Amino acid sequence: MLRTYIFVALLVGFAVAMFGRDLHTGAPQPNGTTVAVHSEDVAESAPVQSRAGSQSINALDQEIELTRDSNGYFYADVQINGAPVHMVVDTGATVIALSRDDARAAGIATSIGMNDVVGQGADGVVKGEQVSLDRVTLGGKTVEGVPAVVLSSGGQSLLGQSFLDKFASVKIEGDKMVLR
Repeated sequence: MLRTYIFVALLVGFAVAMFGRDLHTGAPQPNGTTVAVHSEDVAESAPVQSRAGSQSINALDQEIELTRDSNGYFYADVQINGAPVHMVVDTGATVIALSRDDARAAGIATSIGMNDVVGQGADGVVKGEQVSLDRVTLGGKTVEGVPAVVLSSGGQSLLGQSFLDKFASVKIEGDKMVLR
């Protein structure tokens, strides 16, 4: 039951972020304003089909384009320490938040209980464990030593600002999110 409440709290936070609440460094607003953050190049050019929505990478324009899924969320297929992870893009999350299963698949060791408070959700505290990811890759963008949390409950991993702020801009226009 608690797992469900925490997951719902995270989804509510994501929805609030997607519809205009700026929780970190000027997250994209519904009017399509651009987030000014740091830049590195994107190297791949072949489109990648995600399990939900779609993802394409354009080396010429140095951008990654995500298409909003029918459920309203943007998804990205990311490599964490070399392991594939299907993530909800959460511009309102300060750091990457991994499910236990995704953390395990990426070779991240955590304690059994994971009772540390790592965040605040709509229903109260969120428990988990703070970690550092060796390597996070989306398209041709690779970042090392990325702060993250592993959640003690919840099944969906979130791609937050600890990775997103490495792009020059994160822009939402209608059903497209462009990371440049």
